Amino acid sequence: MIESKLPDVGTTIFTVMSKLAADTGAINLGQGFPDFNADPALLDLVSQAMAQGHNQYPYMPGIAPLRAAISDKVASLYGRRYDADSEITVTSGATEALMATVLCAVQAGDEVVVIEPCYDSYLPSIRLAGGVAVPVPLRAPTQADPYYRVDWQKVRDAITPRTRLLMLNFPHNPTGAVLTQADLDTLEDIVRDTRVLLSSDEVYEHIVFDGQPHVSLASRPALAERAFVISSFGKTYHTTGWKIGYCCAPKALSAELRKVHQFMVFTVASPMQHALATYMQDASHAANLPAFYQAKRDRLARGLAATKFKALPCPGTFFMLADYGAISDLPEAEFSRWLTLEHGVAVIPVSAFYRQPAAPASNHQIVRFCFAKQDATLDEAIRRLQSV
Repeated sequence: MIESKLPDVGTTIFTVMSKLAADTGAINLGQGFPDFNADPALLDLVSQAMAQGHNQYPYMPGIAPLRAAISDKVASLYGRRYDADSEITVTSGATEALMATVLCAVQAGDEVVVIEPCYDSYLPSIRLAGGVAVPVPLRAPTQADPYYRVDWQKVRDAITPRTRLLMLNFPHNPTGAVLTQADLDTLEDIVRDTRVLLSSDEVYEHIVFDGQPHVSLASRPALAERAFVISSFGKTYHTTGWKIGYCCAPKALSAELRKVHQFMVFTVASPMQHALATYMQDASHAANLPAFYQAKRDRLARGLAATKFKALPCPGTFFMLADYGAISDLPEAEFSRWLTLEHGVAVIPVSAFYRQPAAPASNHQIVRFCFAKQDATLDEAIRRLQSV
């Protein structure tokens, strides 16, 4: 036997709910992946890359054409030109980029401020690095203001001389919250004259709705100079199973991240990298994504309006939150299991994204639906939910 480094970590809620959905035949609106395939043109590019011999280890930080394409994209959208050779690293999904960021930046005893609810890999990565997580909750929605919002004063209060990293995720999973220019103004003021580095998980950068642009930390020099900006091809091109993401960061930060990256995975799948480098040359694939997912968001929202669920606003991501207070008083985890077993629709309890999921402050009677699904899947889920 060995002493566990993560003694209170079990199977993730996503795996648990997906297995429950599979075992019961429920529609899985829990885990965040599409139930439709990627563009056939992209799949053909992978086959071509394999046939052309791109089947061996690629360069550790990622192939040059893909890093160049990422550099061009970020410069075009956010106005910052990252050096393709020294400031862009292709990773095994955004999760690996996040882990490598924490491991390279955080020393034993350093404090890391995280915004709760937060993606489930954040807290374990901090613990494995020997850091101390300092959760700061988003302000939960109310009748008067149905949005989750950052309480920047609480973030400011959480920063101490021991704070080394502030982990951000916008557009936000699971709440869909997005940042504004005013938010970045405040963030700049908070970190000015500190040693705090920033981890910016922007994997849903291309899924922002109602004509609003994504506000990236890369767009602000004062923030970008201390930030690891992370994104994912899986969310953008419907290829979550490929596990390919990337991290943009200044040269000194990228050098440290690469030291960890090379010993975690060394490099990532060669034919997929070559295919993505070619596919990225047509920017419309990403540019059309907001309209594609907004139609699905609106379809789910209309459907939930005919149920006892109360859908919350969804400014970004492919997740929609809904209040089930008119249905049950059960805690979120118990309600999610009940809904799956009794009504055949699997969801994710938002409480699972908190350090203490069972605490009253983590349970607001809100669950997360994923609408990255075929219209027929959404329609059948809505039909089932109408009987709840």
